[in-house]
Amino acid sequence: MTDRIELRGLTARGRHGWFAHERENGQLFRVDVALSVDTRAAAESDDLTDTVDYGSLAERVVGLVSGEPVRLVETLAQRIADLCLDDSRVEAAEVTVHKPEAPVTVPFDDVTVTIRRART
Repeated sequence: MTDRIELRGLTARGRHGWFAHERENGQLFRVDVALSVDTRAAAESDDLTDTVDYGSLAERVVGLVSGEPVRLVETLAQRIADLCLDDSRVEAAEVTVHKPEAPVTVPFDDVTVTIRRART
């Protein structure tokens, strides 16, 4: 049984997309991350070093979103999941990337890609 640490609505401007205008002009992205983590050691010690520092993780996720562009949201989601799994305490990561300004020709609220990756 694992616990969850979630970050919802991390927001940054990125230049990800298939089309040249997306990569040139950029657009807003939002990211939700859910981590499977055993938090018992942190609860017992009451020490940040015994858990995932979600503040630091949030900054690194936003850095990926605002950093080097990729063509597919799926690629961005994978990079974020890999970043989360760099911490050995994270057993699995679920990442949702929202692209609310996606170039869709009909009315819509949001486009999302959700992936789940676990430590192998």
